[in-house]
Amino acid sequence: MTTTPYAGTQPGTDAGGPPRWRLIGPGLVVAATGVGAADLVATMIAGSKYGYALLWAVVVGCVMKVVLVEGAGRFSLSTGRTIFEGWSSLGRWTHAYFGPYIVIWGFVYGAAAMAGTGLALHALFPVLGVTAWGIVSGLIGLALVWSGRYAVFEKTLSVLVLLMFVCMVAAAVVTLPNLPDMAAGLAPRIPDGALINVLSVAGGVGGTITLAAYGYWLREKGWSTPAFMRVMRLDNGVAYLVTGIFVIATLVVGAELLYSAGIAVDTGDKGMLDLSEVLRDRYGAATGTIFLVGFWAAAMSSLVGVWNGVSLMFADFAGHVRGLPTDHPDRQGGGRWYRAYVLWLTLPPMLMLFLGKPVYLILAYGVLGALFMPFLAITLIWLLNTDRTPKQWRNKPFANVVMVLCALTFLALAVDQVRSAVSGVL
Repeated sequence: MTTTPYAGTQPGTDAGGPPRWRLIGPGLVVAATGVGAADLVATMIAGSKYGYALLWAVVVGCVMKVVLVEGAGRFSLSTGRTIFEGWSSLGRWTHAYFGPYIVIWGFVYGAAAMAGTGLALHALFPVLGVTAWGIVSGLIGLALVWSGRYAVFEKTLSVLVLLMFVCMVAAAVVTLPNLPDMAAGLAPRIPDGALINVLSVAGGVGGTITLAAYGYWLREKGWSTPAFMRVMRLDNGVAYLVTGIFVIATLVVGAELLYSAGIAVDTGDKGMLDLSEVLRDRYGAATGTIFLVGFWAAAMSSLVGVWNGVSLMFADFAGHVRGLPTDHPDRQGGGRWYRAYVLWLTLPPMLMLFLGKPVYLILAYGVLGALFMPFLAITLIWLLNTDRTPKQWRNKPFANVVMVLCALTFLALAVDQVRSAVSGVL
């Protein structure tokens, strides 16, 4: 006689079940996937400009993402429906936005992700150029997720998370952080001219589109009913605790190395290389190398996470608009549409590594991407306060307040990002 693990029980709480820490997985995956090199650079630059003054924004960002991801997970577990099925119930306008967005986003993000990993690997092993290392990284990501087997994917992400966490925290410890200044940075205040930095730090903690992939990773893990609600919340909370420590470590490095010395670094991925050189000069070659390994692990975890999670979302989208049932193989990991999107993320973007970025595609990417987080926050408020969600699992007042704040924050960021994207093209 075989039994389904955890059937009819609250996972990780009853006698005979595995300890809680062994159940943690999808939350760490979504958090690690969402913290890429660009987010680290934004946090590092905030530290270099304002020291520890924006530390509180990291904490706020973690709270916002915990609430949004918990909402996405709660909707999936309580209804048995995917987030895209939820969006579709709000009207076909969601298709009109999400379809072009996921196609354009995948093409541009694929190139950016490969370039980021290539930059780090080239700095560590200059035997190949940035483009060559980027292509190698993309192909490795493709191989790791091609089968759609979640267990292999989760173990790979767990190793990368451990590596990036240990390396970044080690770099922060080496700089001997000023603990009284850190404590003072927990008091909310916005330095002159720092509003956009505050929003960027808070909004950049832990992902954008990959937040919506959380429900798919829950399904792949086998968590598919309300019985998994408590363990989902534990998983999500621990994941963003780890992410918060990691992002704070990045802020510490920026504050101690750059702010105190008045050193400026480039924006974009190159800023991470600049920082590795500062660490190398100040603390020795080994420290600079450890930091670069952490940078690579952060970039690679984002690449692998997107190659899997967003491909699951695309498979669900493509299958849904074609009227396929939810359990149809073509709407699952390893299915036809899943693999088609993995290829879309990997092969066409390689052209951008050689030919440069098509201007108007980048503009569309910037505009559509800026709108995604407001879209997610607003639609979650809608889904989780109506009869689309069972009554006992609808939003409580605290969740509604935080989600409204998220929507306002991301709308403000969207306006700034759209303005920047348009001005960068015109």
